[in-house]
Amino acid sequence: MAPKQPHARNGTIFFTVQKTVVMKKAYLTLLAVLTNILLFAQEKTTQVDVDINKGNGSNWYASPWVWIVGAAVFILLLVALTSGSRSSSDKVVEKRTVIRDSDV
Repeated sequence: MAPKQPHARNGTIFFTVQKTVVMKKAYLTLLAVLTNILLFAQEKTTQVDVDINKGNGSNWYASPWVWIVGAAVFILLLVALTSGSRSSSDKVVEKRTVIRDSDV
């Protein structure tokens, strides 16, 4: 038995389906317009000045003594970490196996 179809007089089912589709399209269009308005409201124009020669060259990483101190600290850490593993490998482990005669 086929499911009952609602009675369609003068295309009322078609018009109700078409009304919901039109309302969905109108809602999505309104939502897109409001989103665009919000996004344009956040846009701000600023002047960006990119000048690499600004200042008198007082960058901390441009000084050679910073690199020397950094390398010295790195070497000290490296030596400290590698020497710590040597102390644990200097242990002498003696293994003895004792075999006893048992009475059979």
